[in-house]
Amino acid sequence: MADWLIPLADARESLFEADHPFAVLLKHGTMSVELYAPVGEDTQTPHSQDELYVVVAGSGMFNKAGERKPFGPGDVIFVEAGVEHRFEGFTDDFQTWVIFWGPKGGE
Repeated sequence: MADWLIPLADARESLFEADHPFAVLLKHGTMSVELYAPVGEDTQTPHSQDELYVVVAGSGMFNKAGERKPFGPGDVIFVEAGVEHRFEGFTDDFQTWVIFWGPKGGE
């Protein structure tokens, strides 16, 4: 896999080889790109950097600081650093790109 191009099929293979629901696929400076696919429940806690989710597959509800909204393939979700959030009631095929960037505490 090139360090500047991440085919989704390769990312999925890396994810299935991991012992956890995410695979870190690219890092550059403060930015990192992951593929995330929790099974059954999303137990993540707030992160120290700002982040974007780009939903690849599946659907469900996204809870950000107590506000819930439906999501599906192609949707982009922004979460500021330190904000409580999680995916809820998602389908078994749920997968999302996660992009972290910037200083700890957010921009």
